[in-house]
Amino acid sequence: MRIGILGLGRIGAFHAETLSGLDAVDSLVLTDPFADAAKAAAERFGADVVDSPEALLAAGVDGIVIAAATDAHPALILAGVEAGVPVFCEKPVARTMAEGVEVLKAVAGRDVPIQIGYNRRFDAGFVNARAAVRSGELGTLHTVRSTTLDPAPPPAAYIAASGGIFRDCSVHDFDIIRWVTGREVTEVYAVGGNRGAEYIKEAGDADTTGAILTLDDGTLAVVSNSRHNGRGYDVRMEIHGFQDSIAVGLEDKLPLRSVEPGVTFPAGTPHDFFMDRFTDAYRAELTAFTEVVAGTRPSPCTIEDALEAGWIADACTLSLHEHRPVTIEEVRQA
Repeated sequence: MRIGILGLGRIGAFHAETLSGLDAVDSLVLTDPFADAAKAAAERFGADVVDSPEALLAAGVDGIVIAAATDAHPALILAGVEAGVPVFCEKPVARTMAEGVEVLKAVAGRDVPIQIGYNRRFDAGFVNARAAVRSGELGTLHTVRSTTLDPAPPPAAYIAASGGIFRDCSVHDFDIIRWVTGREVTEVYAVGGNRGAEYIKEAGDADTTGAILTLDDGTLAVVSNSRHNGRGYDVRMEIHGFQDSIAVGLEDKLPLRSVEPGVTFPAGTPHDFFMDRFTDAYRAELTAFTEVVAGTRPSPCTIEDALEAGWIADACTLSLHEHRPVTIEEVRQA
């Protein structure tokens, strides 16, 4: 099949490399407002380059991958749907929840699949955790802990446009908690602090946060995030039930150092970047998209899924600023 990629920045170029190595993909078509970025990627992967999204959609593509700036997501999603071309779009659907809801309304009833990029759904550890929960082998759940710690904060310009740590970073934890447990979040309470980069505080954001999520069956989920983790990129999940407990991310590249006498775990070089931690997951995610394009599977992460994670992020943002518990229905109806 022939896949078009819109946006050849860091993640777009990474997707181009991944897609070029998939057996199902015969050719790539690339476009980016910065022509040099598209040209460099095209030379590297033997792809075609066009000068606009319209030209890309007219180039006989079977599916498109949107890796452009967030502000461009709604228009590009709708353009793909109007052209009848299956769409993969990196999160978020839109810059705001209101815009995301408008996209959902605009594509309602259209028979064009849309997959939103939440790569943890394709990580082997999280897949196994979901299977363990769904099989009942853990018993009734009582606690989930989900962690995402970045090794260093992104640049000030990125922070200013990110929508905040809950919308940019924690949203991956929110999505995977829903996906692994099969439950919905009903209420949140969030706190945060700033002890690192001053520009994060100046942007009205926190660099380290904690959130307690109450799930609809009474399970408590604890989400911990930070822009500062000097040892590396740390993504983990613990799931505790009345019969058993399991963990995702306890492997030799875990960026955590044990000080127990005689303990050498973890023994590997710590993960230092999300592309390192989730290389296999990204490949599985895009392989799934080729199956969506081929019509052999439904979208594994819909716009509705992405918006549910977004509502949780909005609720945590409000809770942080107002120092109080916030229900999901409160922000959904705002």
